[in-house]
Amino acid sequence: MKVFAVLVLAIATVSADILRQDTPVHPRDSSAVPSIDGRITNGNKAAANQFPYQVGLSFKSSAGSWWCGGSIIANTWVLTAAHCTKGASSVTIYYGSTVRTSAKLKKKVSSSKFVQHAGYNAATLRNDISLIKTPSVTFTVSINKIALPAIASSYSTYAGQTAVASGWGRTSDSSIAVATNLQYAQFQVITNAVCQKTFGSSVVTSGVICVESINKKSTCQGDSGGPLALNNRLIGVTSFVSSKGCEKNAPAGFTRVTSYLDWIKNQSGVFY
Repeated sequence: MKVFAVLVLAIATVSADILRQDTPVHPRDSSAVPSIDGRITNGNKAAANQFPYQVGLSFKSSAGSWWCGGSIIANTWVLTAAHCTKGASSVTIYYGSTVRTSAKLKKKVSSSKFVQHAGYNAATLRNDISLIKTPSVTFTVSINKIALPAIASSYSTYAGQTAVASGWGRTSDSSIAVATNLQYAQFQVITNAVCQKTFGSSVVTSGVICVESINKKSTCQGDSGGPLALNNRLIGVTSFVSSKGCEKNAPAGFTRVTSYLDWIKNQSGVFY
């Protein structure tokens, strides 16, 4: 009986990937258009101080530069995606911006202050999470932290609940215009089983949380590493979208923060 159960599980796992309808891609890698351009597709313009925990991240390397988002989780820590920090030599952090280029505060940080998850795998997109140790910042109405989920909520799937993603990612798959204002959109969280029908079980693991994308509303290039928030708590880090495009109404994937609470605590000392 045990052998049969294992065989059934193996067949089910393989089948989920065989039936995969789409290939995921990090928003940072979704096209050759400069990733500092655009905003969340078909989102809304954020009001001043609406998302004080949101930061803009301008990464630099010998090969070029790229733009990502991040979330303040403490006076000296920002949480973002591993695919954002990967390969970078430094980052300039934009604090308190609604208009992207008009930050209330900027801090430049070298890669020696990056804590990229050791298990990050660019092929499977697993463990797509990084911390950035920053100079201490004073919290204001424009610059403030977002709480992490409580340990007690680690087993919550959040399925069916409405969460908010924000960022300066592209406004459409064809857009090359620079977004002036921070954008946001509301999304319904879906179960991993539903998300696996699109991206397969090897990508959509327990460390991933997905949201439904309808009416061409989604995260996109430039939103990488940014927040997915629910009830003023950070539940996701923008990780991947459909390789077919951000406006294809495929689910969008985030790193599930509740799966990394111990890692965050061990690396930064931050917990709730």
